[in-house]
Amino acid sequence: MKSITIEGSQRESVGKAATKALRNAGKVPCVLYGGDKPLHFSADEIAFKDLVYTPNAHTVVIKLEDGKEQNAILQDIQFHPVSDEILHIDFYRLFEDKEVTIDIPVRKKGNSPGVIAGGVLRMNQRKLKVKALPANLPDFIDADVSELQIGNKLYVTAISQENFKIMHPDNTVVCQVRISRAAMKAAQEAAKAEKEAAKK
Repeated sequence: MKSITIEGSQRESVGKAATKALRNAGKVPCVLYGGDKPLHFSADEIAFKDLVYTPNAHTVVIKLEDGKEQNAILQDIQFHPVSDEILHIDFYRLFEDKEVTIDIPVRKKGNSPGVIAGGVLRMNQRKLKVKALPANLPDFIDADVSELQIGNKLYVTAISQENFKIMHPDNTVVCQVRISRAAMKAAQEAAKAEKEAAKK
């Protein structure tokens, strides 16, 4: 999985006044969990744009002023309800031998015969929750639609899970091919015309 480096400064004061001063200076207060004790730090808001405003999943390298680096994943983020600015971010520390759970984007693979025939592909799940060791976290989960006819559904059980486990029930539909409205209307009109012709 691709990684993004965030350069930050460790925070000594974590009270409301200190947090407000940080935000006024264009910085985001953050906490890194998963170690002996939580690590409080801050970083420029602009440093998070490639991590937050993207459909892709990334791991994070948190690089502090003292030169220490911590590998982590984004766990939780709070936005201002009006301005949408980032208020706070929680990270979780990664350990090579410890599995983590993270949302991974789903990527369509192949061409569906049902879509070629006039159906519409609907992505029911844009992301899937996955559990794996950090080294085995995929950038994407491929949903192969090359066998889907109109009316068919692709379930999570059809997705290859070699080095990771998908944390959804087996009956979770990833995507499906539905008949388009135009095709449905045409079929209804054809059936109506056939019925009237039979009457004559």
